[in-house]
Amino acid sequence: MKILVVQDYLRSGGTERQSVLLAQAFADAGHETHLVTFRPGGALRPAGTRDNLTLHCLQRRDTKLDWWAPGLRRYARQITPAVILLMGRMANSYGRALQQALPDTAVVSTLRTGKKLPLPFRRSLQATRHTIANSRAAQQHLVDEHSLTLDRTSVIPNGLVFGPTEDAAASAKDREDTRQKLGANVNDVVMIDVAMFRPEKNHRALIDMASQLDPKLPWKLWLIGDGATREDCQNHAAGLGITDRVMFPGWSADPRPFYAAGDIAVHASRSESLSNFLIEAQAHGLPVVAAAALGVDETFIDDESGHLIQPNDLPAFSSRVSELIAAPELRQRMGSRGSAHARTKFSPEAQIKAHLDLFSDLASLASPV
Repeated sequence: MKILVVQDYLRSGGTERQSVLLAQAFADAGHETHLVTFRPGGALRPAGTRDNLTLHCLQRRDTKLDWWAPGLRRYARQITPAVILLMGRMANSYGRALQQALPDTAVVSTLRTGKKLPLPFRRSLQATRHTIANSRAAQQHLVDEHSLTLDRTSVIPNGLVFGPTEDAAASAKDREDTRQKLGANVNDVVMIDVAMFRPEKNHRALIDMASQLDPKLPWKLWLIGDGATREDCQNHAAGLGITDRVMFPGWSADPRPFYAAGDIAVHASRSESLSNFLIEAQAHGLPVVAAAALGVDETFIDDESGHLIQPNDLPAFSSRVSELIAAPELRQRMGSRGSAHARTKFSPEAQIKAHLDLFSDLASLASPV
């Protein structure tokens, strides 16, 4: 089966990681796979070559325009894939045009965001053969807000990208080295969040929450990532006088050392569909405290592997975090429950099989619904 995966740009976000994971997995399974991006480069662009995987960029030079896809339909017609998988808001906006240009190809939209959808994306949802949501909440949104029927949608959760290493000694060394590098002593309880610095990720709320914690508690907050709002958040932490407690390590190609070094996963994003960070943090044995957003409650088990907080309820957020800081046994118990849950529910093998099974069914149809 020939598969075309389309992504506007391989920046350092969760959807982009899933695009690369899936394209490589399809190729490894023996399917001729093309990963096409609008813009060249990007932090997550695969290096080197891989059997059955072709990387192709549409813009000859980086125009910084995420929406511009010159020659996308021409390239698709040239390779005549059985399935086109659209990843991200910009790629999904081309779904209608691609389905019209290749009526015998199964063009598959995806909903992986809680953001408002551009008009071309909304129109594409009505035209493409099928839509994959990465959470039950996102699927319900498709039904309620975009009038899609359940038979034209599927739920396939994100696969675990950065699972824990089975080498306990290496994990312990990662923990010690990372904590030492960022100035955390043996008694410090480290809260972490791994996310791009964008307004909707709401890092400021985490900084405000931390500022409400009892200063006698041995806490640190590490905000791992980069992006447009990082400098503002650094200034905000400085204004609150907690720069000795809040660290900004920057973007990491592999966040596993931070997961190994952390003690609690915290997340206050206002826009999600299914958080890769919360899945990965749980798999590494970190209990979760997270604000409710679309699909967040599907990433962990409330009151068993973490705590779900209503949006903007900073007192409740800081109260739950304080409880976990003060109770190492509770952190370990909730972390163990979350690790088992994340490894089972978000298995990448199950995710890849679900995609390929769906693609096989869709490709067998002669024409779009």
